[in-house]
Amino acid sequence: MPAVSKGDGMRGLAVFISDIRNCKSKEAEIKRINKELANIRSKFKGDKALDGYSKKKYVCKLLFIFLLGHDIDFGHMEAVNLLSSNKYTEKQIGYLFISVLVNSNSELIRLINNAIKNDLSSRNPTFMCLALHCIANVGSREMAEAFAGEIPRILVAGDTMDSVKQSAALCLLRLYRTSPDLVLMGEWTSRVVHLLNDQHMIVSSASTDLQDYTYYFVPAPWLSCKLLRLLQCYPPPEDGAVKGRLVECLETILNKAQEPPKSKKVQHSNAKNAILFEAIALIIHYDSEPNLLVRACNQLGQFLQHRETNLRYLALESMCTLASSEFSHEAVKTHIETVINALKTERDVSVRQRAADLLYAMCDRSNAKQIVAEMLSYLETADYSIREEMVLKVAILAEKYAVDYSWYVDTILNLIRIAGDYVSEEVWYRVIQIVINRDDVQGYAAKTVFEALQAPACHENMVKVGGYILGEFGNLIAGDPRSSPLVQFNLLHSKFHLCSVPTRALLLSAYIKFINLFPETKPTIQEVLRCDSQIRNSDVELQQRAVEYLKLSSIASTDVLATVLEEMPPFPERESSILAKLKKKKGPGAVSGNELEEGKREGGELNGAGERPGDSSAIGSTPSPSADLLGLRSAAPVSAAPPSAGSLLVDVFSEAGPAAPAAGANDDGFLRFVCKNNGVLFENQLLQIGVKSEYRQNLGRMYLFYGNKTSVQFVNFTTTVSCPGELQSHILYHCTAPVDPLVEGGAQVQQVINIECLTVFSDAPLLNIKFRYGGALQNLTLKLPVAINKFFQPTEMSSHDFFQRWKQLSQPQQEAQKIFKANHAMDTEVLKAKLLGLGTALLEKVDPNPDNFVCAGVIQTKAQQVGCLLRLEPNAQAQVHTHFPVRALGRMFLRPKTSSVLTLCLYINLHTCAQKTPPQNTNSSRLSLILTQMVYIGNPKT
Repeated sequence: MPAVSKGDGMRGLAVFISDIRNCKSKEAEIKRINKELANIRSKFKGDKALDGYSKKKYVCKLLFIFLLGHDIDFGHMEAVNLLSSNKYTEKQIGYLFISVLVNSNSELIRLINNAIKNDLSSRNPTFMCLALHCIANVGSREMAEAFAGEIPRILVAGDTMDSVKQSAALCLLRLYRTSPDLVLMGEWTSRVVHLLNDQHMIVSSASTDLQDYTYYFVPAPWLSCKLLRLLQCYPPPEDGAVKGRLVECLETILNKAQEPPKSKKVQHSNAKNAILFEAIALIIHYDSEPNLLVRACNQLGQFLQHRETNLRYLALESMCTLASSEFSHEAVKTHIETVINALKTERDVSVRQRAADLLYAMCDRSNAKQIVAEMLSYLETADYSIREEMVLKVAILAEKYAVDYSWYVDTILNLIRIAGDYVSEEVWYRVIQIVINRDDVQGYAAKTVFEALQAPACHENMVKVGGYILGEFGNLIAGDPRSSPLVQFNLLHSKFHLCSVPTRALLLSAYIKFINLFPETKPTIQEVLRCDSQIRNSDVELQQRAVEYLKLSSIASTDVLATVLEEMPPFPERESSILAKLKKKKGPGAVSGNELEEGKREGGELNGAGERPGDSSAIGSTPSPSADLLGLRSAAPVSAAPPSAGSLLVDVFSEAGPAAPAAGANDDGFLRFVCKNNGVLFENQLLQIGVKSEYRQNLGRMYLFYGNKTSVQFVNFTTTVSCPGELQSHILYHCTAPVDPLVEGGAQVQQVINIECLTVFSDAPLLNIKFRYGGALQNLTLKLPVAINKFFQPTEMSSHDFFQRWKQLSQPQQEAQKIFKANHAMDTEVLKAKLLGLGTALLEKVDPNPDNFVCAGVIQTKAQQVGCLLRLEPNAQAQVHTHFPVRALGRMFLRPKTSSVLTLCLYINLHTCAQKTPPQNTNSSRLSLILTQMVYIGNPKT
């Protein structure tokens, strides 16, 4: 870089900065800045012969004013003019101003790009470096389009100076990270790789974003660290020889770490440990060498008691990841006492937090009670910044590894007692859900919470739990005189005046529940509800509850009360929303997909939902905003293999079964959605795709949820919907907005697709998903679950109308039939649910044979309305086949593919109605499906 001459000091800029610093108030500063802005504006507009030095000085002043937080709306053109100067300092200030103040949408981008091109072609290394730095700093897509082809040429050119090569390599890396689709290396790749062998280390290091080589007896520490980090972007090598050499290198690094230090300098130990930790990170990334994983764990264990705080922190952080590996989990558990001691004695709060994370990661059924007890003990003195996270972890561990449900209840109540202010709603919702779903723990929970409420100082969350549980299960402990109904009520009501409005509302709901459970408490509770502080309460919610509950208890009979205020039904089994809360607290990627899966496996037996429990008076439950409404964190169900795409009307009930689909197909996922609208469409170790859809007449809306199950970002995430072949003329679709191209680890993004059915169709739209994971391109094509039956409108018909129309359609060309064998016993309730899920109306008492099922519906399309009659006739005597007719109205020829889709939609799903236990007898069935044409409303001819 050329030296700055003495005259480049810009005295005027120094004076202005000094004036700003000497301002005594904000108002004085703004006044001085406004004065300077007016002066600069007049200079730019009035003096046409402004020299380069003055432009540079005024542009610098504008830049300084911008850095103080003030908006700058002029001076951009003057900065661009500086780029054409032949003086380094003027060109430097111009590039600096552009890098900071010009955005990618500016109208000046074209002028800036022209100036950059001139500098890149000038072969002046100083000017070339300035231009490359500007491209890297702005990094816009427009610049990538303009220079993505030029920079590789500069990088590999033989006459390019080393400093320019370094800048070109770093600039190319920046553009590749922001716009990888535009940086198409192709022929340049092999030539860039050869730069690693360049005789100048500054060039080879820039090629991997590194520099320098020998440092305090440690060979090339920066190069080694960056190369080890680079390897973490790729899966383990498949070549046995390459993998063996890599394992040998990792073993050498672990061996070197055990050798005595060659220097007592801190720089030596820092460089040595930096390489060691990157090597351990690579070992953890591969997760395929048990010996290396155990050795890495033992090496980290030595750092847990090191005098250097940073090493203890890094060791705890790395062991958290090791604890998730099946090969090293047991080795990590051997250090439990050291980690517990660190949790208690470490002076640095960040190290204590890492110790808590490691205890959470190493916890399993064998040590759960010990770890939970230690974390509860630490909570009493824990730093306030980590208490909420600690509470969530204790709640998750207590639920996941609870064998004795009384221990779980005790743990959560202890948690509320110790850190009630940090217990989120998800925690106490969850304990209530589990208590409601477990009959064997309800009495113990009522007894325990009753005793907890007797404490003089009782947290409000404890009152909420107590009000809910006693309102539901207080009768289980009412036989003891010490916890009689009136004693329970008086205990709860003694906390009433100390609570917030939402808690008071919950207690009022508990009171009306008491009237149902304990009629003898009715006069006392009615008196409380009747008092002015309740029925004239300034809060509308409390007033309304008091008035309605008082009226309900006064006029309703005992049977009505028992019905309205019956016990809460069990919540559906869903995964705990506390994990989602922890992930939100920790940030994207904090809770891995493996941890979610483990939580389902080990914690699933604690039956509970992700929904918020409503007040005790509610009949149902209301979903929590943080609940997994689509069940996207639940495993995708396994279904039968789909039929061959060549013939839709195939015998899927045959004993041989249908052929397996081609690799990558999702026909099984598609067929699962024929009779349902919500669920998991696809799931593998990286990605989970959930669907939630709704349809009305010929219009539909589909919500797609893309979940990143890993802790690594998905980059360049794109989705494309297409309609193959003739489907384009049958379906219209519109994606409301593109998906975010960056999906953080553990995060979920949403896409909305609007669908319109123009005419009947048989194929399904295709969804193509592309993204990069760890540098590797992932490409996935799925069928969107859009079938013709989604546009069914249920139609009610009398028995006379149904069979009159059925008999009118008796011609052979109006009927298609299928005989099939049912592989499983057809459960009546399951079949009804499937037929309703298909979209038709299930007509009760229409068929003379009570064993038959009769349905009717109208397919709504933009061009026409197609009526459908369906009849399913189970035949218990025939053990082999089933008759399956489909009829079409003679006036309208419906293509066989259309009827086949409807037929397939139905009996594929009937086929999936397998019972939990194999049936003793296999029933056959006869199914008839009639397709008729329904003219537009107002002209019914059929």
